[in-house]
Amino acid sequence: MAPRYLDERTYAAGDVIFAEGDQSTEMFIVQEGKVQVTKKVAGGDLFLATLERGDFFGEMGLLDSQPRHATCSALVPTRLLALRSGDLLIKLRRDPTFALEMLQSMSRRIRHLNEQVARLTDDQQISRQQLDQLLAHAEYPHTSR
Repeated sequence: MAPRYLDERTYAAGDVIFAEGDQSTEMFIVQEGKVQVTKKVAGGDLFLATLERGDFFGEMGLLDSQPRHATCSALVPTRLLALRSGDLLIKLRRDPTFALEMLQSMSRRIRHLNEQVARLTDDQQISRQQLDQLLAHAEYPHTSR
């Protein structure tokens, strides 16, 4: 059973947890099941990740209050813990290692994305001009070259 400050939710296979563009400020921790993360690209859905027990997602919406950048759906019956901003602070106070695990996971995700961008550029599947345009619209500050 979840601590009082955590909201436990269950989803059936195929249920959308949140959709790209939704306005919500919660993050989730997978307790049981599997979650698929997809993003709309060129009229289709691009698979980004499969998340399992112990993985978290939705932290960007909680931290920056921006619309969801991807869609997350349950692949199988799934049980999640939902945390709102205040809940996250309580969780961090009660479990300080969670903050470190969260930062490590976010760092791995950023490193992976950086490697993908470099590989796309090296393979010339995307031109440097296209990359500059993508970065100009990214959430991160873009420095001129």
